[in-house]
Amino acid sequence: MRVVKALLALALVVGLVAGAAYGAGVVLRHHDQRTAAASTHPDREPASDPATATPTPGSPATPSSTPSEAVSPEPADDVMRPGAEGVRVRELQVRLHQLAWLPETTTGVYDDATVTAVRGFQAKRGLGRTGVLDRRTWQRLVAMTDRPSHDAMFNVLHPGKTLYARGDQGSAVRDLQARLKQLAWYFGDVTGTYDAATVTAVKGFQGKRVIPVTGEVDQRTLDRLTAMTVTPTHDELLNLEPSPGKLDPRCLTGRVMCIDKTSRTLRWVVDGHVRQTLDARFGSTVSDTPTREGLFHVYLKDADHVSHLYGSSMPYAMFFSGGQAVHYSSDFATVGYYGASHGCVNIRDHDGIQWLFSQVRVGDKVVVYWS
Repeated sequence: MRVVKALLALALVVGLVAGAAYGAGVVLRHHDQRTAAASTHPDREPASDPATATPTPGSPATPSSTPSEAVSPEPADDVMRPGAEGVRVRELQVRLHQLAWLPETTTGVYDDATVTAVRGFQAKRGLGRTGVLDRRTWQRLVAMTDRPSHDAMFNVLHPGKTLYARGDQGSAVRDLQARLKQLAWYFGDVTGTYDAATVTAVKGFQGKRVIPVTGEVDQRTLDRLTAMTVTPTHDELLNLEPSPGKLDPRCLTGRVMCIDKTSRTLRWVVDGHVRQTLDARFGSTVSDTPTREGLFHVYLKDADHVSHLYGSSMPYAMFFSGGQAVHYSSDFATVGYYGASHGCVNIRDHDGIQWLFSQVRVGDKVVVYWS
């Protein structure tokens, strides 16, 4: 019996020693695997056991979200689309202005003008000409422009350095006055002296164009005025009234609106006698919408006409060739000869065209020619 007990005790001891040895082997093998992994990927942190790891200061002890929630979704391909509104649109518009694609003032609305500007920028830089501000377009635009200030984005304009002011004299002032006269801001003779009348004209021009109103000319004012006018002629600078060219022989009989492209005038002629002379503007040859030349007759009068093609107002319209008519143009009154019509004969004197409309009858002749 004692022998049996001794054998059982010996078997128990051997079993305990064997178990301990096996456990030590598993631990050593696991350690060797982790050491090998660390040596293969030296920049990788060894994995810690969530159950035993100690949280670092400021970090949660357990994950706050699942792995799928922790990954940010991929951003959309389009940064901004037409119709968008807000501060980011204003930033876009200011950056486009820096590259001369848009006017200085912003609207905060991704409108047609902004779409056109984006398309132009994209085309010039070899990007997809979509008018949609995608990531590539935005990155290219940001790289080429400065970060806009708050004032620039919200149209808080500040006067620039004064170029011309009251008391100045010379040819530059004469040019300034002639250009202001083209837009009907300056009246009377061009003198070359920056007087009170010039200050008043500059203030009016600045106020309408959302330029800081100072009555003095800075670079912003000069650039806008130059863009809206044409180089003054010798006659304009010296107050020499241009005389219209010779009447076309077809204008010498009957009742005729005699339109001279050379002198840019419309003369209302009755039996060879000129009853009225008005400034006139014509269609653009660049846009392939020239005013037709030849002999025509008025076939329709409409004092409150609105263009079916362009949706623009055509007060006191007198049609003579298809969709071409003599009519008042607020654009001509505003920007002068800087612009052009879509083929019509524009008149900028509202009272003058109103009187002419009351005189002209359906069937009267219209002659368009070069003198």
